[in-house]
Amino acid sequence: MVKKLEQMYEGKAKKVFRTENPDLYLVDYKDDATAFNGEKRGTIADKGYYNNQISALLFAELEKAGIPTHMVELTGDREMLVKGLEIIQLEVVVRNIAAGSLAKRLGFEEGRKLPFAVVEFYYKDDSLGDPLVNDSHIAVLGAAQPEELVVLRELGLKINRVLQDIMARAGIELVDFKLEFGKHKGEIILGDEISPDTCRFWDMETGAKLDKDRFRRDLGKVEEAYIEVYQRLQKVLK
Repeated sequence: MVKKLEQMYEGKAKKVFRTENPDLYLVDYKDDATAFNGEKRGTIADKGYYNNQISALLFAELEKAGIPTHMVELTGDREMLVKGLEIIQLEVVVRNIAAGSLAKRLGFEEGRKLPFAVVEFYYKDDSLGDPLVNDSHIAVLGAAQPEELVVLRELGLKINRVLQDIMARAGIELVDFKLEFGKHKGEIILGDEISPDTCRFWDMETGAKLDKDRFRRDLGKVEEAYIEVYQRLQKVLK
């Protein structure tokens, strides 16, 4: 059992603690919810528990598919032991269906299926609102090298294929999702989480939203959506 030491970071959705092993950290998932770059705040009951458990299930499946992640093991209902990462200051967003900012930006109706998966990069800077950036912007910012962008795109698309298969088995449409990566001992690996906080999940039959959009858009039954995703994944990933 690892020993939790002092807290080193607290973000919108998680707290990070040092351990006696300098290469390993404990992540504690919170119930706090934010949207629109922190403009909307609230609490989703037991969100921390479900995001931790859902992330663990999906990280394990990605590892089986040969995709390296930062997860070492679950250490509690809301806690995960992870590898320490030198975070790459980019969010990698993969989109299969037009929704959210993409629908607004391109004038597409929400729900329009894209002919192929679209990969986008956003610069991780809360003060700037995490702006959409292109390869030239990334080079100017020094956020990643060109060869690293190739790896990030390839990993994003591979993760998309694995997750699409899993979610389809659970009767869920994978609309889009956000990924964060970092370097561990020189290797680029997947970090952060994969959950209804970072993905758009729609029920394949009804189109009902099963993610944080229920909180963003005041649709109600937010907690129920997180529970539904977890229970469906448990069934298909036994």
